[in-house]
Amino acid sequence: MPRNGITICLLLVVLGSQWALKSSAKEAVRYDPTWESLDTRPLPAWFDEGKLGIFIHWGVFSQIGYNSEWVWWYWQGTKDPAVVKYFQDNFPPDVTYADFAQKFTASFFDANQWADLIAASGAKYLALTAKHHEGFTLWPSRYSFNWNAMDVGPRRDLVGELATAVRNRTKVHYGLYHSLYEWFHPLYLRDKANNWTTQEFTKSKTLPELYELVNTYKPDVIWSDGDWEAPDTYWNSTDFLAWLYNESPVKDSVVTNDRWGANIMCHHGGYLTCTDRYNPGVLQTRKWENCLTLDTQSWGYRRNMNNADVMTINALIGNLAATVSCGGNLLLNIGPTGDGAIPAIFQERLTQLGQWMDVNNEAIYKTLPWSSQNDTYTKNVWYTSKKSADGVDVYAIMLTWSSNATVILGVPKVTSKTVITIPGYRSALRHRVQAEGVEILLPPLQDLPAAHAWGCVLKLTHLNNKPRPQRVMQLPEHFRRHSKIRRY
Repeated sequence: MPRNGITICLLLVVLGSQWALKSSAKEAVRYDPTWESLDTRPLPAWFDEGKLGIFIHWGVFSQIGYNSEWVWWYWQGTKDPAVVKYFQDNFPPDVTYADFAQKFTASFFDANQWADLIAASGAKYLALTAKHHEGFTLWPSRYSFNWNAMDVGPRRDLVGELATAVRNRTKVHYGLYHSLYEWFHPLYLRDKANNWTTQEFTKSKTLPELYELVNTYKPDVIWSDGDWEAPDTYWNSTDFLAWLYNESPVKDSVVTNDRWGANIMCHHGGYLTCTDRYNPGVLQTRKWENCLTLDTQSWGYRRNMNNADVMTINALIGNLAATVSCGGNLLLNIGPTGDGAIPAIFQERLTQLGQWMDVNNEAIYKTLPWSSQNDTYTKNVWYTSKKSADGVDVYAIMLTWSSNATVILGVPKVTSKTVITIPGYRSALRHRVQAEGVEILLPPLQDLPAAHAWGCVLKLTHLNNKPRPQRVMQLPEHFRRHSKIRRY
C-alpha cells in the first residue's frame, strides 16, 4: 500500500477510535436516583426550541361539565355548598361519580381532527391528561380495573388513538399528564393516614401506571401532578426518573416537569412550572413553562362557560411573547366536552394562534432571550433573539399598534447597517436615531398580514448589540387579571 494510503488508514483509525471513545463516554453517562444527579441531565433541545404546547384536560369531569375538573372533590371532599346544591338540583339523590363515567362516551372524539387542530395552532408538543386526580385512566390500564376508558364509558383506548393520530399526521411531540395521587383511593388514604410511612398506593398503583404509560405509549413529555401532599420519597420519584433517563425507551427525548413531591416544585426536575399560570415577567435562570387556560375559570370543560371567560387572542399573543422573551415555554390548555368535541371558541383561538404563528414563527421558534426582555420607552414590547450568519437578529414583538405613524424603541442601538423589517411585509422600514431611541416609520396596518393586528413583529438586524440599560416592566393588567393560583 502506498505511504499516503497507510497514513489515511491510520488517520481514519485514530478518528474512529476518538469517535468510539466519545460515544462510549456519552453512553456511560448515567444518572443516580438523587436530585443532585438528575438535575444535571441536559434538557432535550426540541423542548426549548418548540416554545409552544397544548394542554388537554379531559376525563369524567368533562361529562359533568360544571365548576371545574375538581368537581368531584368539591362535591364529595370539601362539600362546597354551591356544588352540592348543583347535584341536588339536577340529579337523583343516589347519583354517584361513577354514574357519569358510564355516560362519558367520547362519541364525537376524532383523534385525527384533534391532531390536525393542534398542528394548525403552531404547537410543537402536547400533554393529554392520561389520568387526573379522579383516578380514571384514558388508557386500558391493568392497574385501574373497571375505572378506565376501555372498561367503562368510551370503550376505547383514548391515549393510544391520539398518540397514533399525532404521530401519523403531525410532527408534534406527544406527551402525557399523570396525577400521582387520587382523591378517594382507599390505599392512598391509608398511606396518608400512616403519615406516608407505608407505600401501598405508590407501589401498586402510581409507579406501575407510570412504567406502563412510558413503555406502551413512549411519550416525549411526562407532566406530573398531584404531588404536593406527600414527599418525593413516598412517590419514589428519583428512582422512577433515574430509570426514565437511563433505561426507558424515551430516555434521550423525554422531558419532565418539577411536580414530583412536596417542596420539589420550582426546585428540581427537567424544567420548572412553579405555580399554575406562572409568568414572572423577568428572565429566569432555568427553563420554565407557563401553563394557562383559554377558559380562564377552569382547566376542564364547563357547560356554563361564557365568551367573556375565554382569553382573547390579543391576550394570548401577549402571554406567548412575554413567556418566550423570558426564556419560558407556553402550554395552552383546552377542555373538550365529555363527547370529545372541542368547543368552537377554543377551535377559533387555536386557529387564530396558528395564523399568527404562520407569519411570525421566526420570532418564537428556536429563539433565545435577548439581553433585554422588554423595551424601556414603549410599553408592551417584548424581545427575542436568534443567532444568524451576521451576528444576532432581534425581534421586537409589539402588542399594541401605535396610533401614530411611528414607534420609538428605547433598547436597540442601530448602526449604519441596521435593517428593520416586518414579517410578511414587502419593504424594509425607514428609521432614524432620536434621543429616546430608534424611531421607526410604520406602514398602514391594513397593508400588513391580518394577524399583525394581534401583535406586530419587527425584525432588527445588524444592531450594535450593546443595549441600553433595561427597565423591568410589569405585565399588563389583561395578562394578570386571571393569574390566581389554582391546582389542576
